[in-house]
Amino acid sequence: MKELKIGMLQQHNVASTEDNLRRLAEGITDLARRGAELIVLQELHNSLYFCQVEDVGNFDLAEPIPGPSTGFFGQLAKSLGVVIVTSLFEKRAPGLYHNTAVVLERDGSIAGKYRKMHIPDDPAYYEKFYFTPGDLGFHPIDTSVGRLGVLVCWDQWYPEAARLMALQGAELLIYPTAIGYESSDTPEEQQRQREAWTTVQRGHAVANGLPVVTVNRVGLETDPSGQTQGINFWGSSFVAGPQGELFYRASDNEEESTIVNIDLDHSEQVRRWWPFLRDRRIDKYGDILNRFND
Repeated sequence: MKELKIGMLQQHNVASTEDNLRRLAEGITDLARRGAELIVLQELHNSLYFCQVEDVGNFDLAEPIPGPSTGFFGQLAKSLGVVIVTSLFEKRAPGLYHNTAVVLERDGSIAGKYRKMHIPDDPAYYEKFYFTPGDLGFHPIDTSVGRLGVLVCWDQWYPEAARLMALQGAELLIYPTAIGYESSDTPEEQQRQREAWTTVQRGHAVANGLPVVTVNRVGLETDPSGQTQGINFWGSSFVAGPQGELFYRASDNEEESTIVNIDLDHSEQVRRWWPFLRDRRIDKYGDILNRFND
């Protein structure tokens, strides 16, 4: 058994970046002391979810990589002896920004980074205004705890992204996330969306025979423009096994700090029972490269 203890921090963010960072550091430290080896944070965890509005002033939140945040979380990783998956607003150059996940190794070094590939543009999720689509491709990041298939939020709806990570030897799929309810939707519609979000990712676990770790933010964040009633992030962070089984799902309205143990070796057995990779018809999938086949 190759057991991995995964820590998840599901938090409600506030306007003060300093306060967010303080609480993140406290949460990471607590998880490490409880035995976590890998700690996963939510999407854009340093600040409020600023993409609710298009405001050029928000580019001031971005930072280089390496930079202050990689130094901050790298020091935590080194002092605690853990691997940390972070999610940062990257300033690559003036006028060029990315939504970037950075993995910090146990020694504090940067193990690798992934730039979010699929960028949404919906009411209250105006990410195309801020983020250039990623150009690093879908490549797992090798760490002391395993080969991590790190993706970000909107990527979680795309089976192609999960498959490409699996085909390069990812041992688990990880999704830092920021998604929530639209206040005008009925309670029934809100729950359909939350369940669809969980189900599609459990499907990636099944199709690829890999565990999935998803960490979402939680709580209401108001719309600075007043045009909407804000986003009520639905939490529900979860870990699913390689057959889609739910090992844990967090509350949809409370902060949580949780450790989930998974057996990475179990994926080998599942793939022997369900040899999807063996039976793929790679000679017949050329049309998937088209936008649509009219």
